[in-house]
Amino acid sequence: MAASASARPEYTPAQLSSALEGYYGGPAASAATCGHIHGFGDPDHELSVLQRITATTILDYASRSSDPSAVDGLLEGSRRFRAEHGPVLSLRDVVQARSPCMALAAEFKRASPSKGDIAPHLDAGDQAVAYSAAGACVISVLTEERWFKGSLADLTCARLKTTAAASSGQTARPAILRKDFITSKYQIAEAAAGGADTVLLIVATTPSNVLKELIDFARSIGMEPLVEVHALVELDVALSAGARVLGVNNRNLHTFKLDLSQTEKVAEELARRGLAFHHDKCCSGESKPDMTLCALSGMSNSHDVQRYRTAGVGMCLIGESLMRASDPSLAIRG
Repeated sequence: MAASASARPEYTPAQLSSALEGYYGGPAASAATCGHIHGFGDPDHELSVLQRITATTILDYASRSSDPSAVDGLLEGSRRFRAEHGPVLSLRDVVQARSPCMALAAEFKRASPSKGDIAPHLDAGDQAVAYSAAGACVISVLTEERWFKGSLADLTCARLKTTAAASSGQTARPAILRKDFITSKYQIAEAAAGGADTVLLIVATTPSNVLKELIDFARSIGMEPLVEVHALVELDVALSAGARVLGVNNRNLHTFKLDLSQTEKVAEELARRGLAFHHDKCCSGESKPDMTLCALSGMSNSHDVQRYRTAGVGMCLIGESLMRASDPSLAIRG
């Protein structure tokens, strides 16, 4: 596990830029692998908040990510965790099993860069159990420490308490998603050792060759990752890398502009390419679609959810409103 936020160093703009340049491939970086990345090739580009967070994560994990024996140790830890607490759940299977109903991913997020503190005092496990009891089949846990005040301990707590609730017959166990700024196999192995079923991979900050490596590695240890896109150029990268569970962030994380039509644009493009993803097909008696489409931000009411269901979306992720609700179960059912 990385050091606590308070113990971590602060990095200069030059260090952050250098970290990203190395991640992109250094002098060998090209438009073929990085052309979709905001500001790539522009010597005057100023890093966005998303890029600063990603670069900081790279530097925080630098020594661990480069040590193969550390990854091996985490993988052994994941095997022990699964032996004791049960096998990993496939994100795609969990979402498709909810058809024809829309699957809900409920998020545990203590803070954010744009909103500051949201609910830093809450217990991740108790909140996850409440979400699950109200119908959420996926629990997204923010584990980034500096800006979101999360931790891997939050994720493990959510996994253990929802597993206990499921064992007692209260509800089916939800899939646990590690939502963070994943740039290395180490972080995926770390998530698995902490009890995660899946991880978020953000195309906007990830070179195409690295994205494929991370997807393949996640699958090699039983995880089906959630691959996040915003623009259609990112969809090309995700599909080429073999993504099966696509999440559309309606918010541009570089500019923070929200456009709820982004999910529908991606759905239309998938249909145009003849790719099967429609959620209703999962319960039609036919073979299930190879892909699942999820909407990851911006939903504020039932109308938004219904418009995405019509477009074939299988899962919507709801975050901040549930964290601020005095009764998250009531907020979900309402």
